[in-house]
Amino acid sequence: MAALLHHVDVPFEKATFGMGCYWGTDSLFGATLGVLRTRVGYSGGTTGAPKGKDIGDNVEVIEIHYDPTKITYSQLLEMFWENHEYRASARLKREYMTMIQYHSEDQRKLAEASKAAQQAKEHEEVVATEIVPASPLYPAADHNQKYRLQGHVDLAKGLGLTSELLQSSHVAARLNGYLVGAGGLEQFEAEADQLGLSDAQKQYVRNYLIENDGAGIAC
Repeated sequence: MAALLHHVDVPFEKATFGMGCYWGTDSLFGATLGVLRTRVGYSGGTTGAPKGKDIGDNVEVIEIHYDPTKITYSQLLEMFWENHEYRASARLKREYMTMIQYHSEDQRKLAEASKAAQQAKEHEEVVATEIVPASPLYPAADHNQKYRLQGHVDLAKGLGLTSELLQSSHVAARLNGYLVGAGGLEQFEAEADQLGLSDAQKQYVRNYLIENDGAGIAC
């Protein structure tokens, strides 16, 4: 059996999105082919690092590391618009607002164009998404990283997850999605062996993936 696939060492780019509660988006993107790893936290504010439960004027975001030879930024943007916990036109408290943080001028241009296209679909509703330069990410506490996976205590323990791996592990990102039905059974079966899972772990994940297929990822 292959070792657990925690680290995938290939060139990557970053994408940072605010889409409401970050637990669901962590599962969605974690199970997406081309995504290498994910972490969630707070960003986009002026008040600095959160102090306990006081996050200041920061926004809940997900930071995605992706292989641009396997998935494009435009494809990630499509997922962004299609999978908000609330509508992109919804007016919410700042913590859950819709936001795109761009990491390059190319990303900014693509984000602006995608927002214009989304606005055309919304008609009278005004898209509330802010498009801003990437700013420091303050990672969320360990219990919020790979939240769905950590609900499966024995499985998570078997992966040997540390604080660092909760934010960097490839296999953890994948399973955090598969366990709630994201990604699909066919994709899981195609990559299960290379993820380094035991037969028992594969069957456990398979059972939950089948049970939760189509259930959605909302918090």
